[in-house]
Amino acid sequence: MTSFDSSCALFTWSSPIVDEFPRSKSTCGPIKCGQARLYWDLGKYPAVAVAGLGDASKWDELDEINGAKENVRIAASAGVRALAGCKIGRVEVEDLEDAQAAAEGALLANYKFQPYKCKDKQTSLPEVSLAEQAEGAVEWERGWILGGAQNWARVLMETPANLMTPTIFAETVQTKMATVGNGVQVLVHDEAWAKEKGMGSFLSVTNGTKEPAKFLEITYKGEGSDDKCIALVGKGVTFDSGGISIKPSASMDQMRADMGGAANVAATIYALAQLKAPVHVKGFIPLCENMPSGTATKPGDVVFAMNGKSICVDNTDAEGRLILADALCYASTFEPKFIVDIATLTGAIKVALGDCVAGVFSTNSALWNQIHEAGSDTGDRVWRMPLFKHYSDQMCDHGGYDLNNLGKGKGGGSCTAAAFLREFVPKNTPWMHIDIAGVMGDCSDQTWMGAKGMTGRPMRTLVQFITNAKV
Repeated sequence: MTSFDSSCALFTWSSPIVDEFPRSKSTCGPIKCGQARLYWDLGKYPAVAVAGLGDASKWDELDEINGAKENVRIAASAGVRALAGCKIGRVEVEDLEDAQAAAEGALLANYKFQPYKCKDKQTSLPEVSLAEQAEGAVEWERGWILGGAQNWARVLMETPANLMTPTIFAETVQTKMATVGNGVQVLVHDEAWAKEKGMGSFLSVTNGTKEPAKFLEITYKGEGSDDKCIALVGKGVTFDSGGISIKPSASMDQMRADMGGAANVAATIYALAQLKAPVHVKGFIPLCENMPSGTATKPGDVVFAMNGKSICVDNTDAEGRLILADALCYASTFEPKFIVDIATLTGAIKVALGDCVAGVFSTNSALWNQIHEAGSDTGDRVWRMPLFKHYSDQMCDHGGYDLNNLGKGKGGGSCTAAAFLREFVPKNTPWMHIDIAGVMGDCSDQTWMGAKGMTGRPMRTLVQFITNAKV
């Protein structure tokens, strides 16, 4: 079972053939990247899908992507989906000269969120594996772990908010981490703990809901890792109505995924533990709902963060930065090598960059260069955004309090949000903020992701970056 030529990849099926399946009448001519052609009754395998790998050199250098790896993901996805569309139950995949990328494309394509449908209405998905005689078993396993962790992040983000409350999220992560072992510890802190720590900014967001807030602290210390940790902070708003500054009703259901940063942090640590990566990582996840009620925080209220800074809450829908502020303060107490926070923070980042790339704000160019390189390899790209003093002045230049959560001026909403967060990180601690609101769901750039919906992006980029990061 090998490639027919350098532009084609072979997928096979090893289950009994069903006579009523249609035979392909188109059996000749070139196959473009992303296309798959089915052949029947060929040798050992009753059905074969051949998918085009295309020409990686056709990716423009301005795309800033590893075209060879991306084409493998596209081809693997196309082949698996073609066979799955014929209700084939088991699919074997060639290594396609990059077994990790093949596994990622195959597994991420072979996904559908349907746990709450009746069993007889659910779409059957095939079992996918590496072909027995294919090379790259170790690389395939790595890709399989990464794809599986990203699919878990997708499930966390897609689950309805009444079934993924802060309490349920915390319990789910505890259960999942218990299956991997490898030195993972999960602590679930309650509101009393947060109050004792002085997390008034975080707790102000929870004033309008009956659901109790939680603060997750996850530690993974791989064998041979440093004592000093890398800190990951993830925004965990399990539902964001906007609070008193309520959002428009259209598409508000999408805000069940406003904990995408939290899902990325949890899935990243889960993958690192499975890979037994020699890194020391701590995850900090503030979890809460943002709801309107008679007890909710009001526009104009002033709250105090863990570091003592006062914040005027001009807009209760700018709540993500409020919970991250205290999480960043707490993460800083561990004196980490560097801090990375991940959040579905602003709609402005999607206006600026669309749905194909996450925005990164960094105080350290070495870290930026490393995550930029990782994003090129994984296909989950990142783009650097500015941290000008101008934006900090808009957030901090106020007479009656230290910061305003909305700031002065118009435009640059993702930049002012990052400037706000910067006020809660020690100046000598390297820091990156990743705004993933644009790539949260229904992205149009990755055809190999399979079903539409929440994406779990850019989790694989985070894993590669953290594994290789040097400050």
